[in-house]
Amino acid sequence: MSLLQTKNIGITFGGLRAVSNFDLMIEKGELVGLIGPNGAGKTTIFNMLTGVYQPTEGEIYIDGHLVNGKKPYQIVKLGLGRTFQNIRLFSDLSVLENIKIAFHKDMNYTTFEGIFRLPRYWKEEEEIHTKALELLKLFHMESDAHNLAKNLPYGKQRKLEICRALATDPKLLLLDEPAAGMNPQETKELMETIHFIRDKFNITILLIEHDMNLVMGICERLVVIDYGMIIAKGSPDEIKNNPKVIEAYLGS
Repeated sequence: MSLLQTKNIGITFGGLRAVSNFDLMIEKGELVGLIGPNGAGKTTIFNMLTGVYQPTEGEIYIDGHLVNGKKPYQIVKLGLGRTFQNIRLFSDLSVLENIKIAFHKDMNYTTFEGIFRLPRYWKEEEEIHTKALELLKLFHMESDAHNLAKNLPYGKQRKLEICRALATDPKLLLLDEPAAGMNPQETKELMETIHFIRDKFNITILLIEHDMNLVMGICERLVVIDYGMIIAKGSPDEIKNNPKVIEAYLGS
């Protein structure tokens, strides 16, 4: 089975049908873009995939596991990580602490062992500390380890959020508008970071993005939605010449 498969998922909020009949299959190693006009339902789809919202119809499978009804932390354990459209770092914690928090699912010591600082507590905390530093080094952020997250430049905050998602050891990484608010140089660096992530960690990536230069430059396949429904699928070249896509973005 595909790494991610959705079967006719949809969601209704009261009388508003936000997403309808959304079908998607993503294979291991793919880099896929989900695009569409503002309000098309892209983030709503991410929220269903990650358990923030429960679909009112259809099924979602991650690596063969049905995830309908599961909580976000249970879905993380199945191998799905994400970032957010609006950065959600722990602003008053250090960069290193933000990363260490994401390793929580790997911690096995008990509350008793933690309170009394027993040997397993120290052993696991040291392991997580080392892993977090190694991850920061990969992204050339080790010099920022003890800085507060809120004091980082915007581009580095975005990079830290991606690092934190990677610390959950995902098979599939969802990036929700990672280039939002970035200048052209930061966007260029982000493209390089996304390529590095996929090649280094062998991770499958699904991203939402409004920056068409980024989308067309890195995605192998695109899915376009409008008013909560898929209107086109295909390669970047196929999508940019698709009349339905042009109409959705520019009007008829």
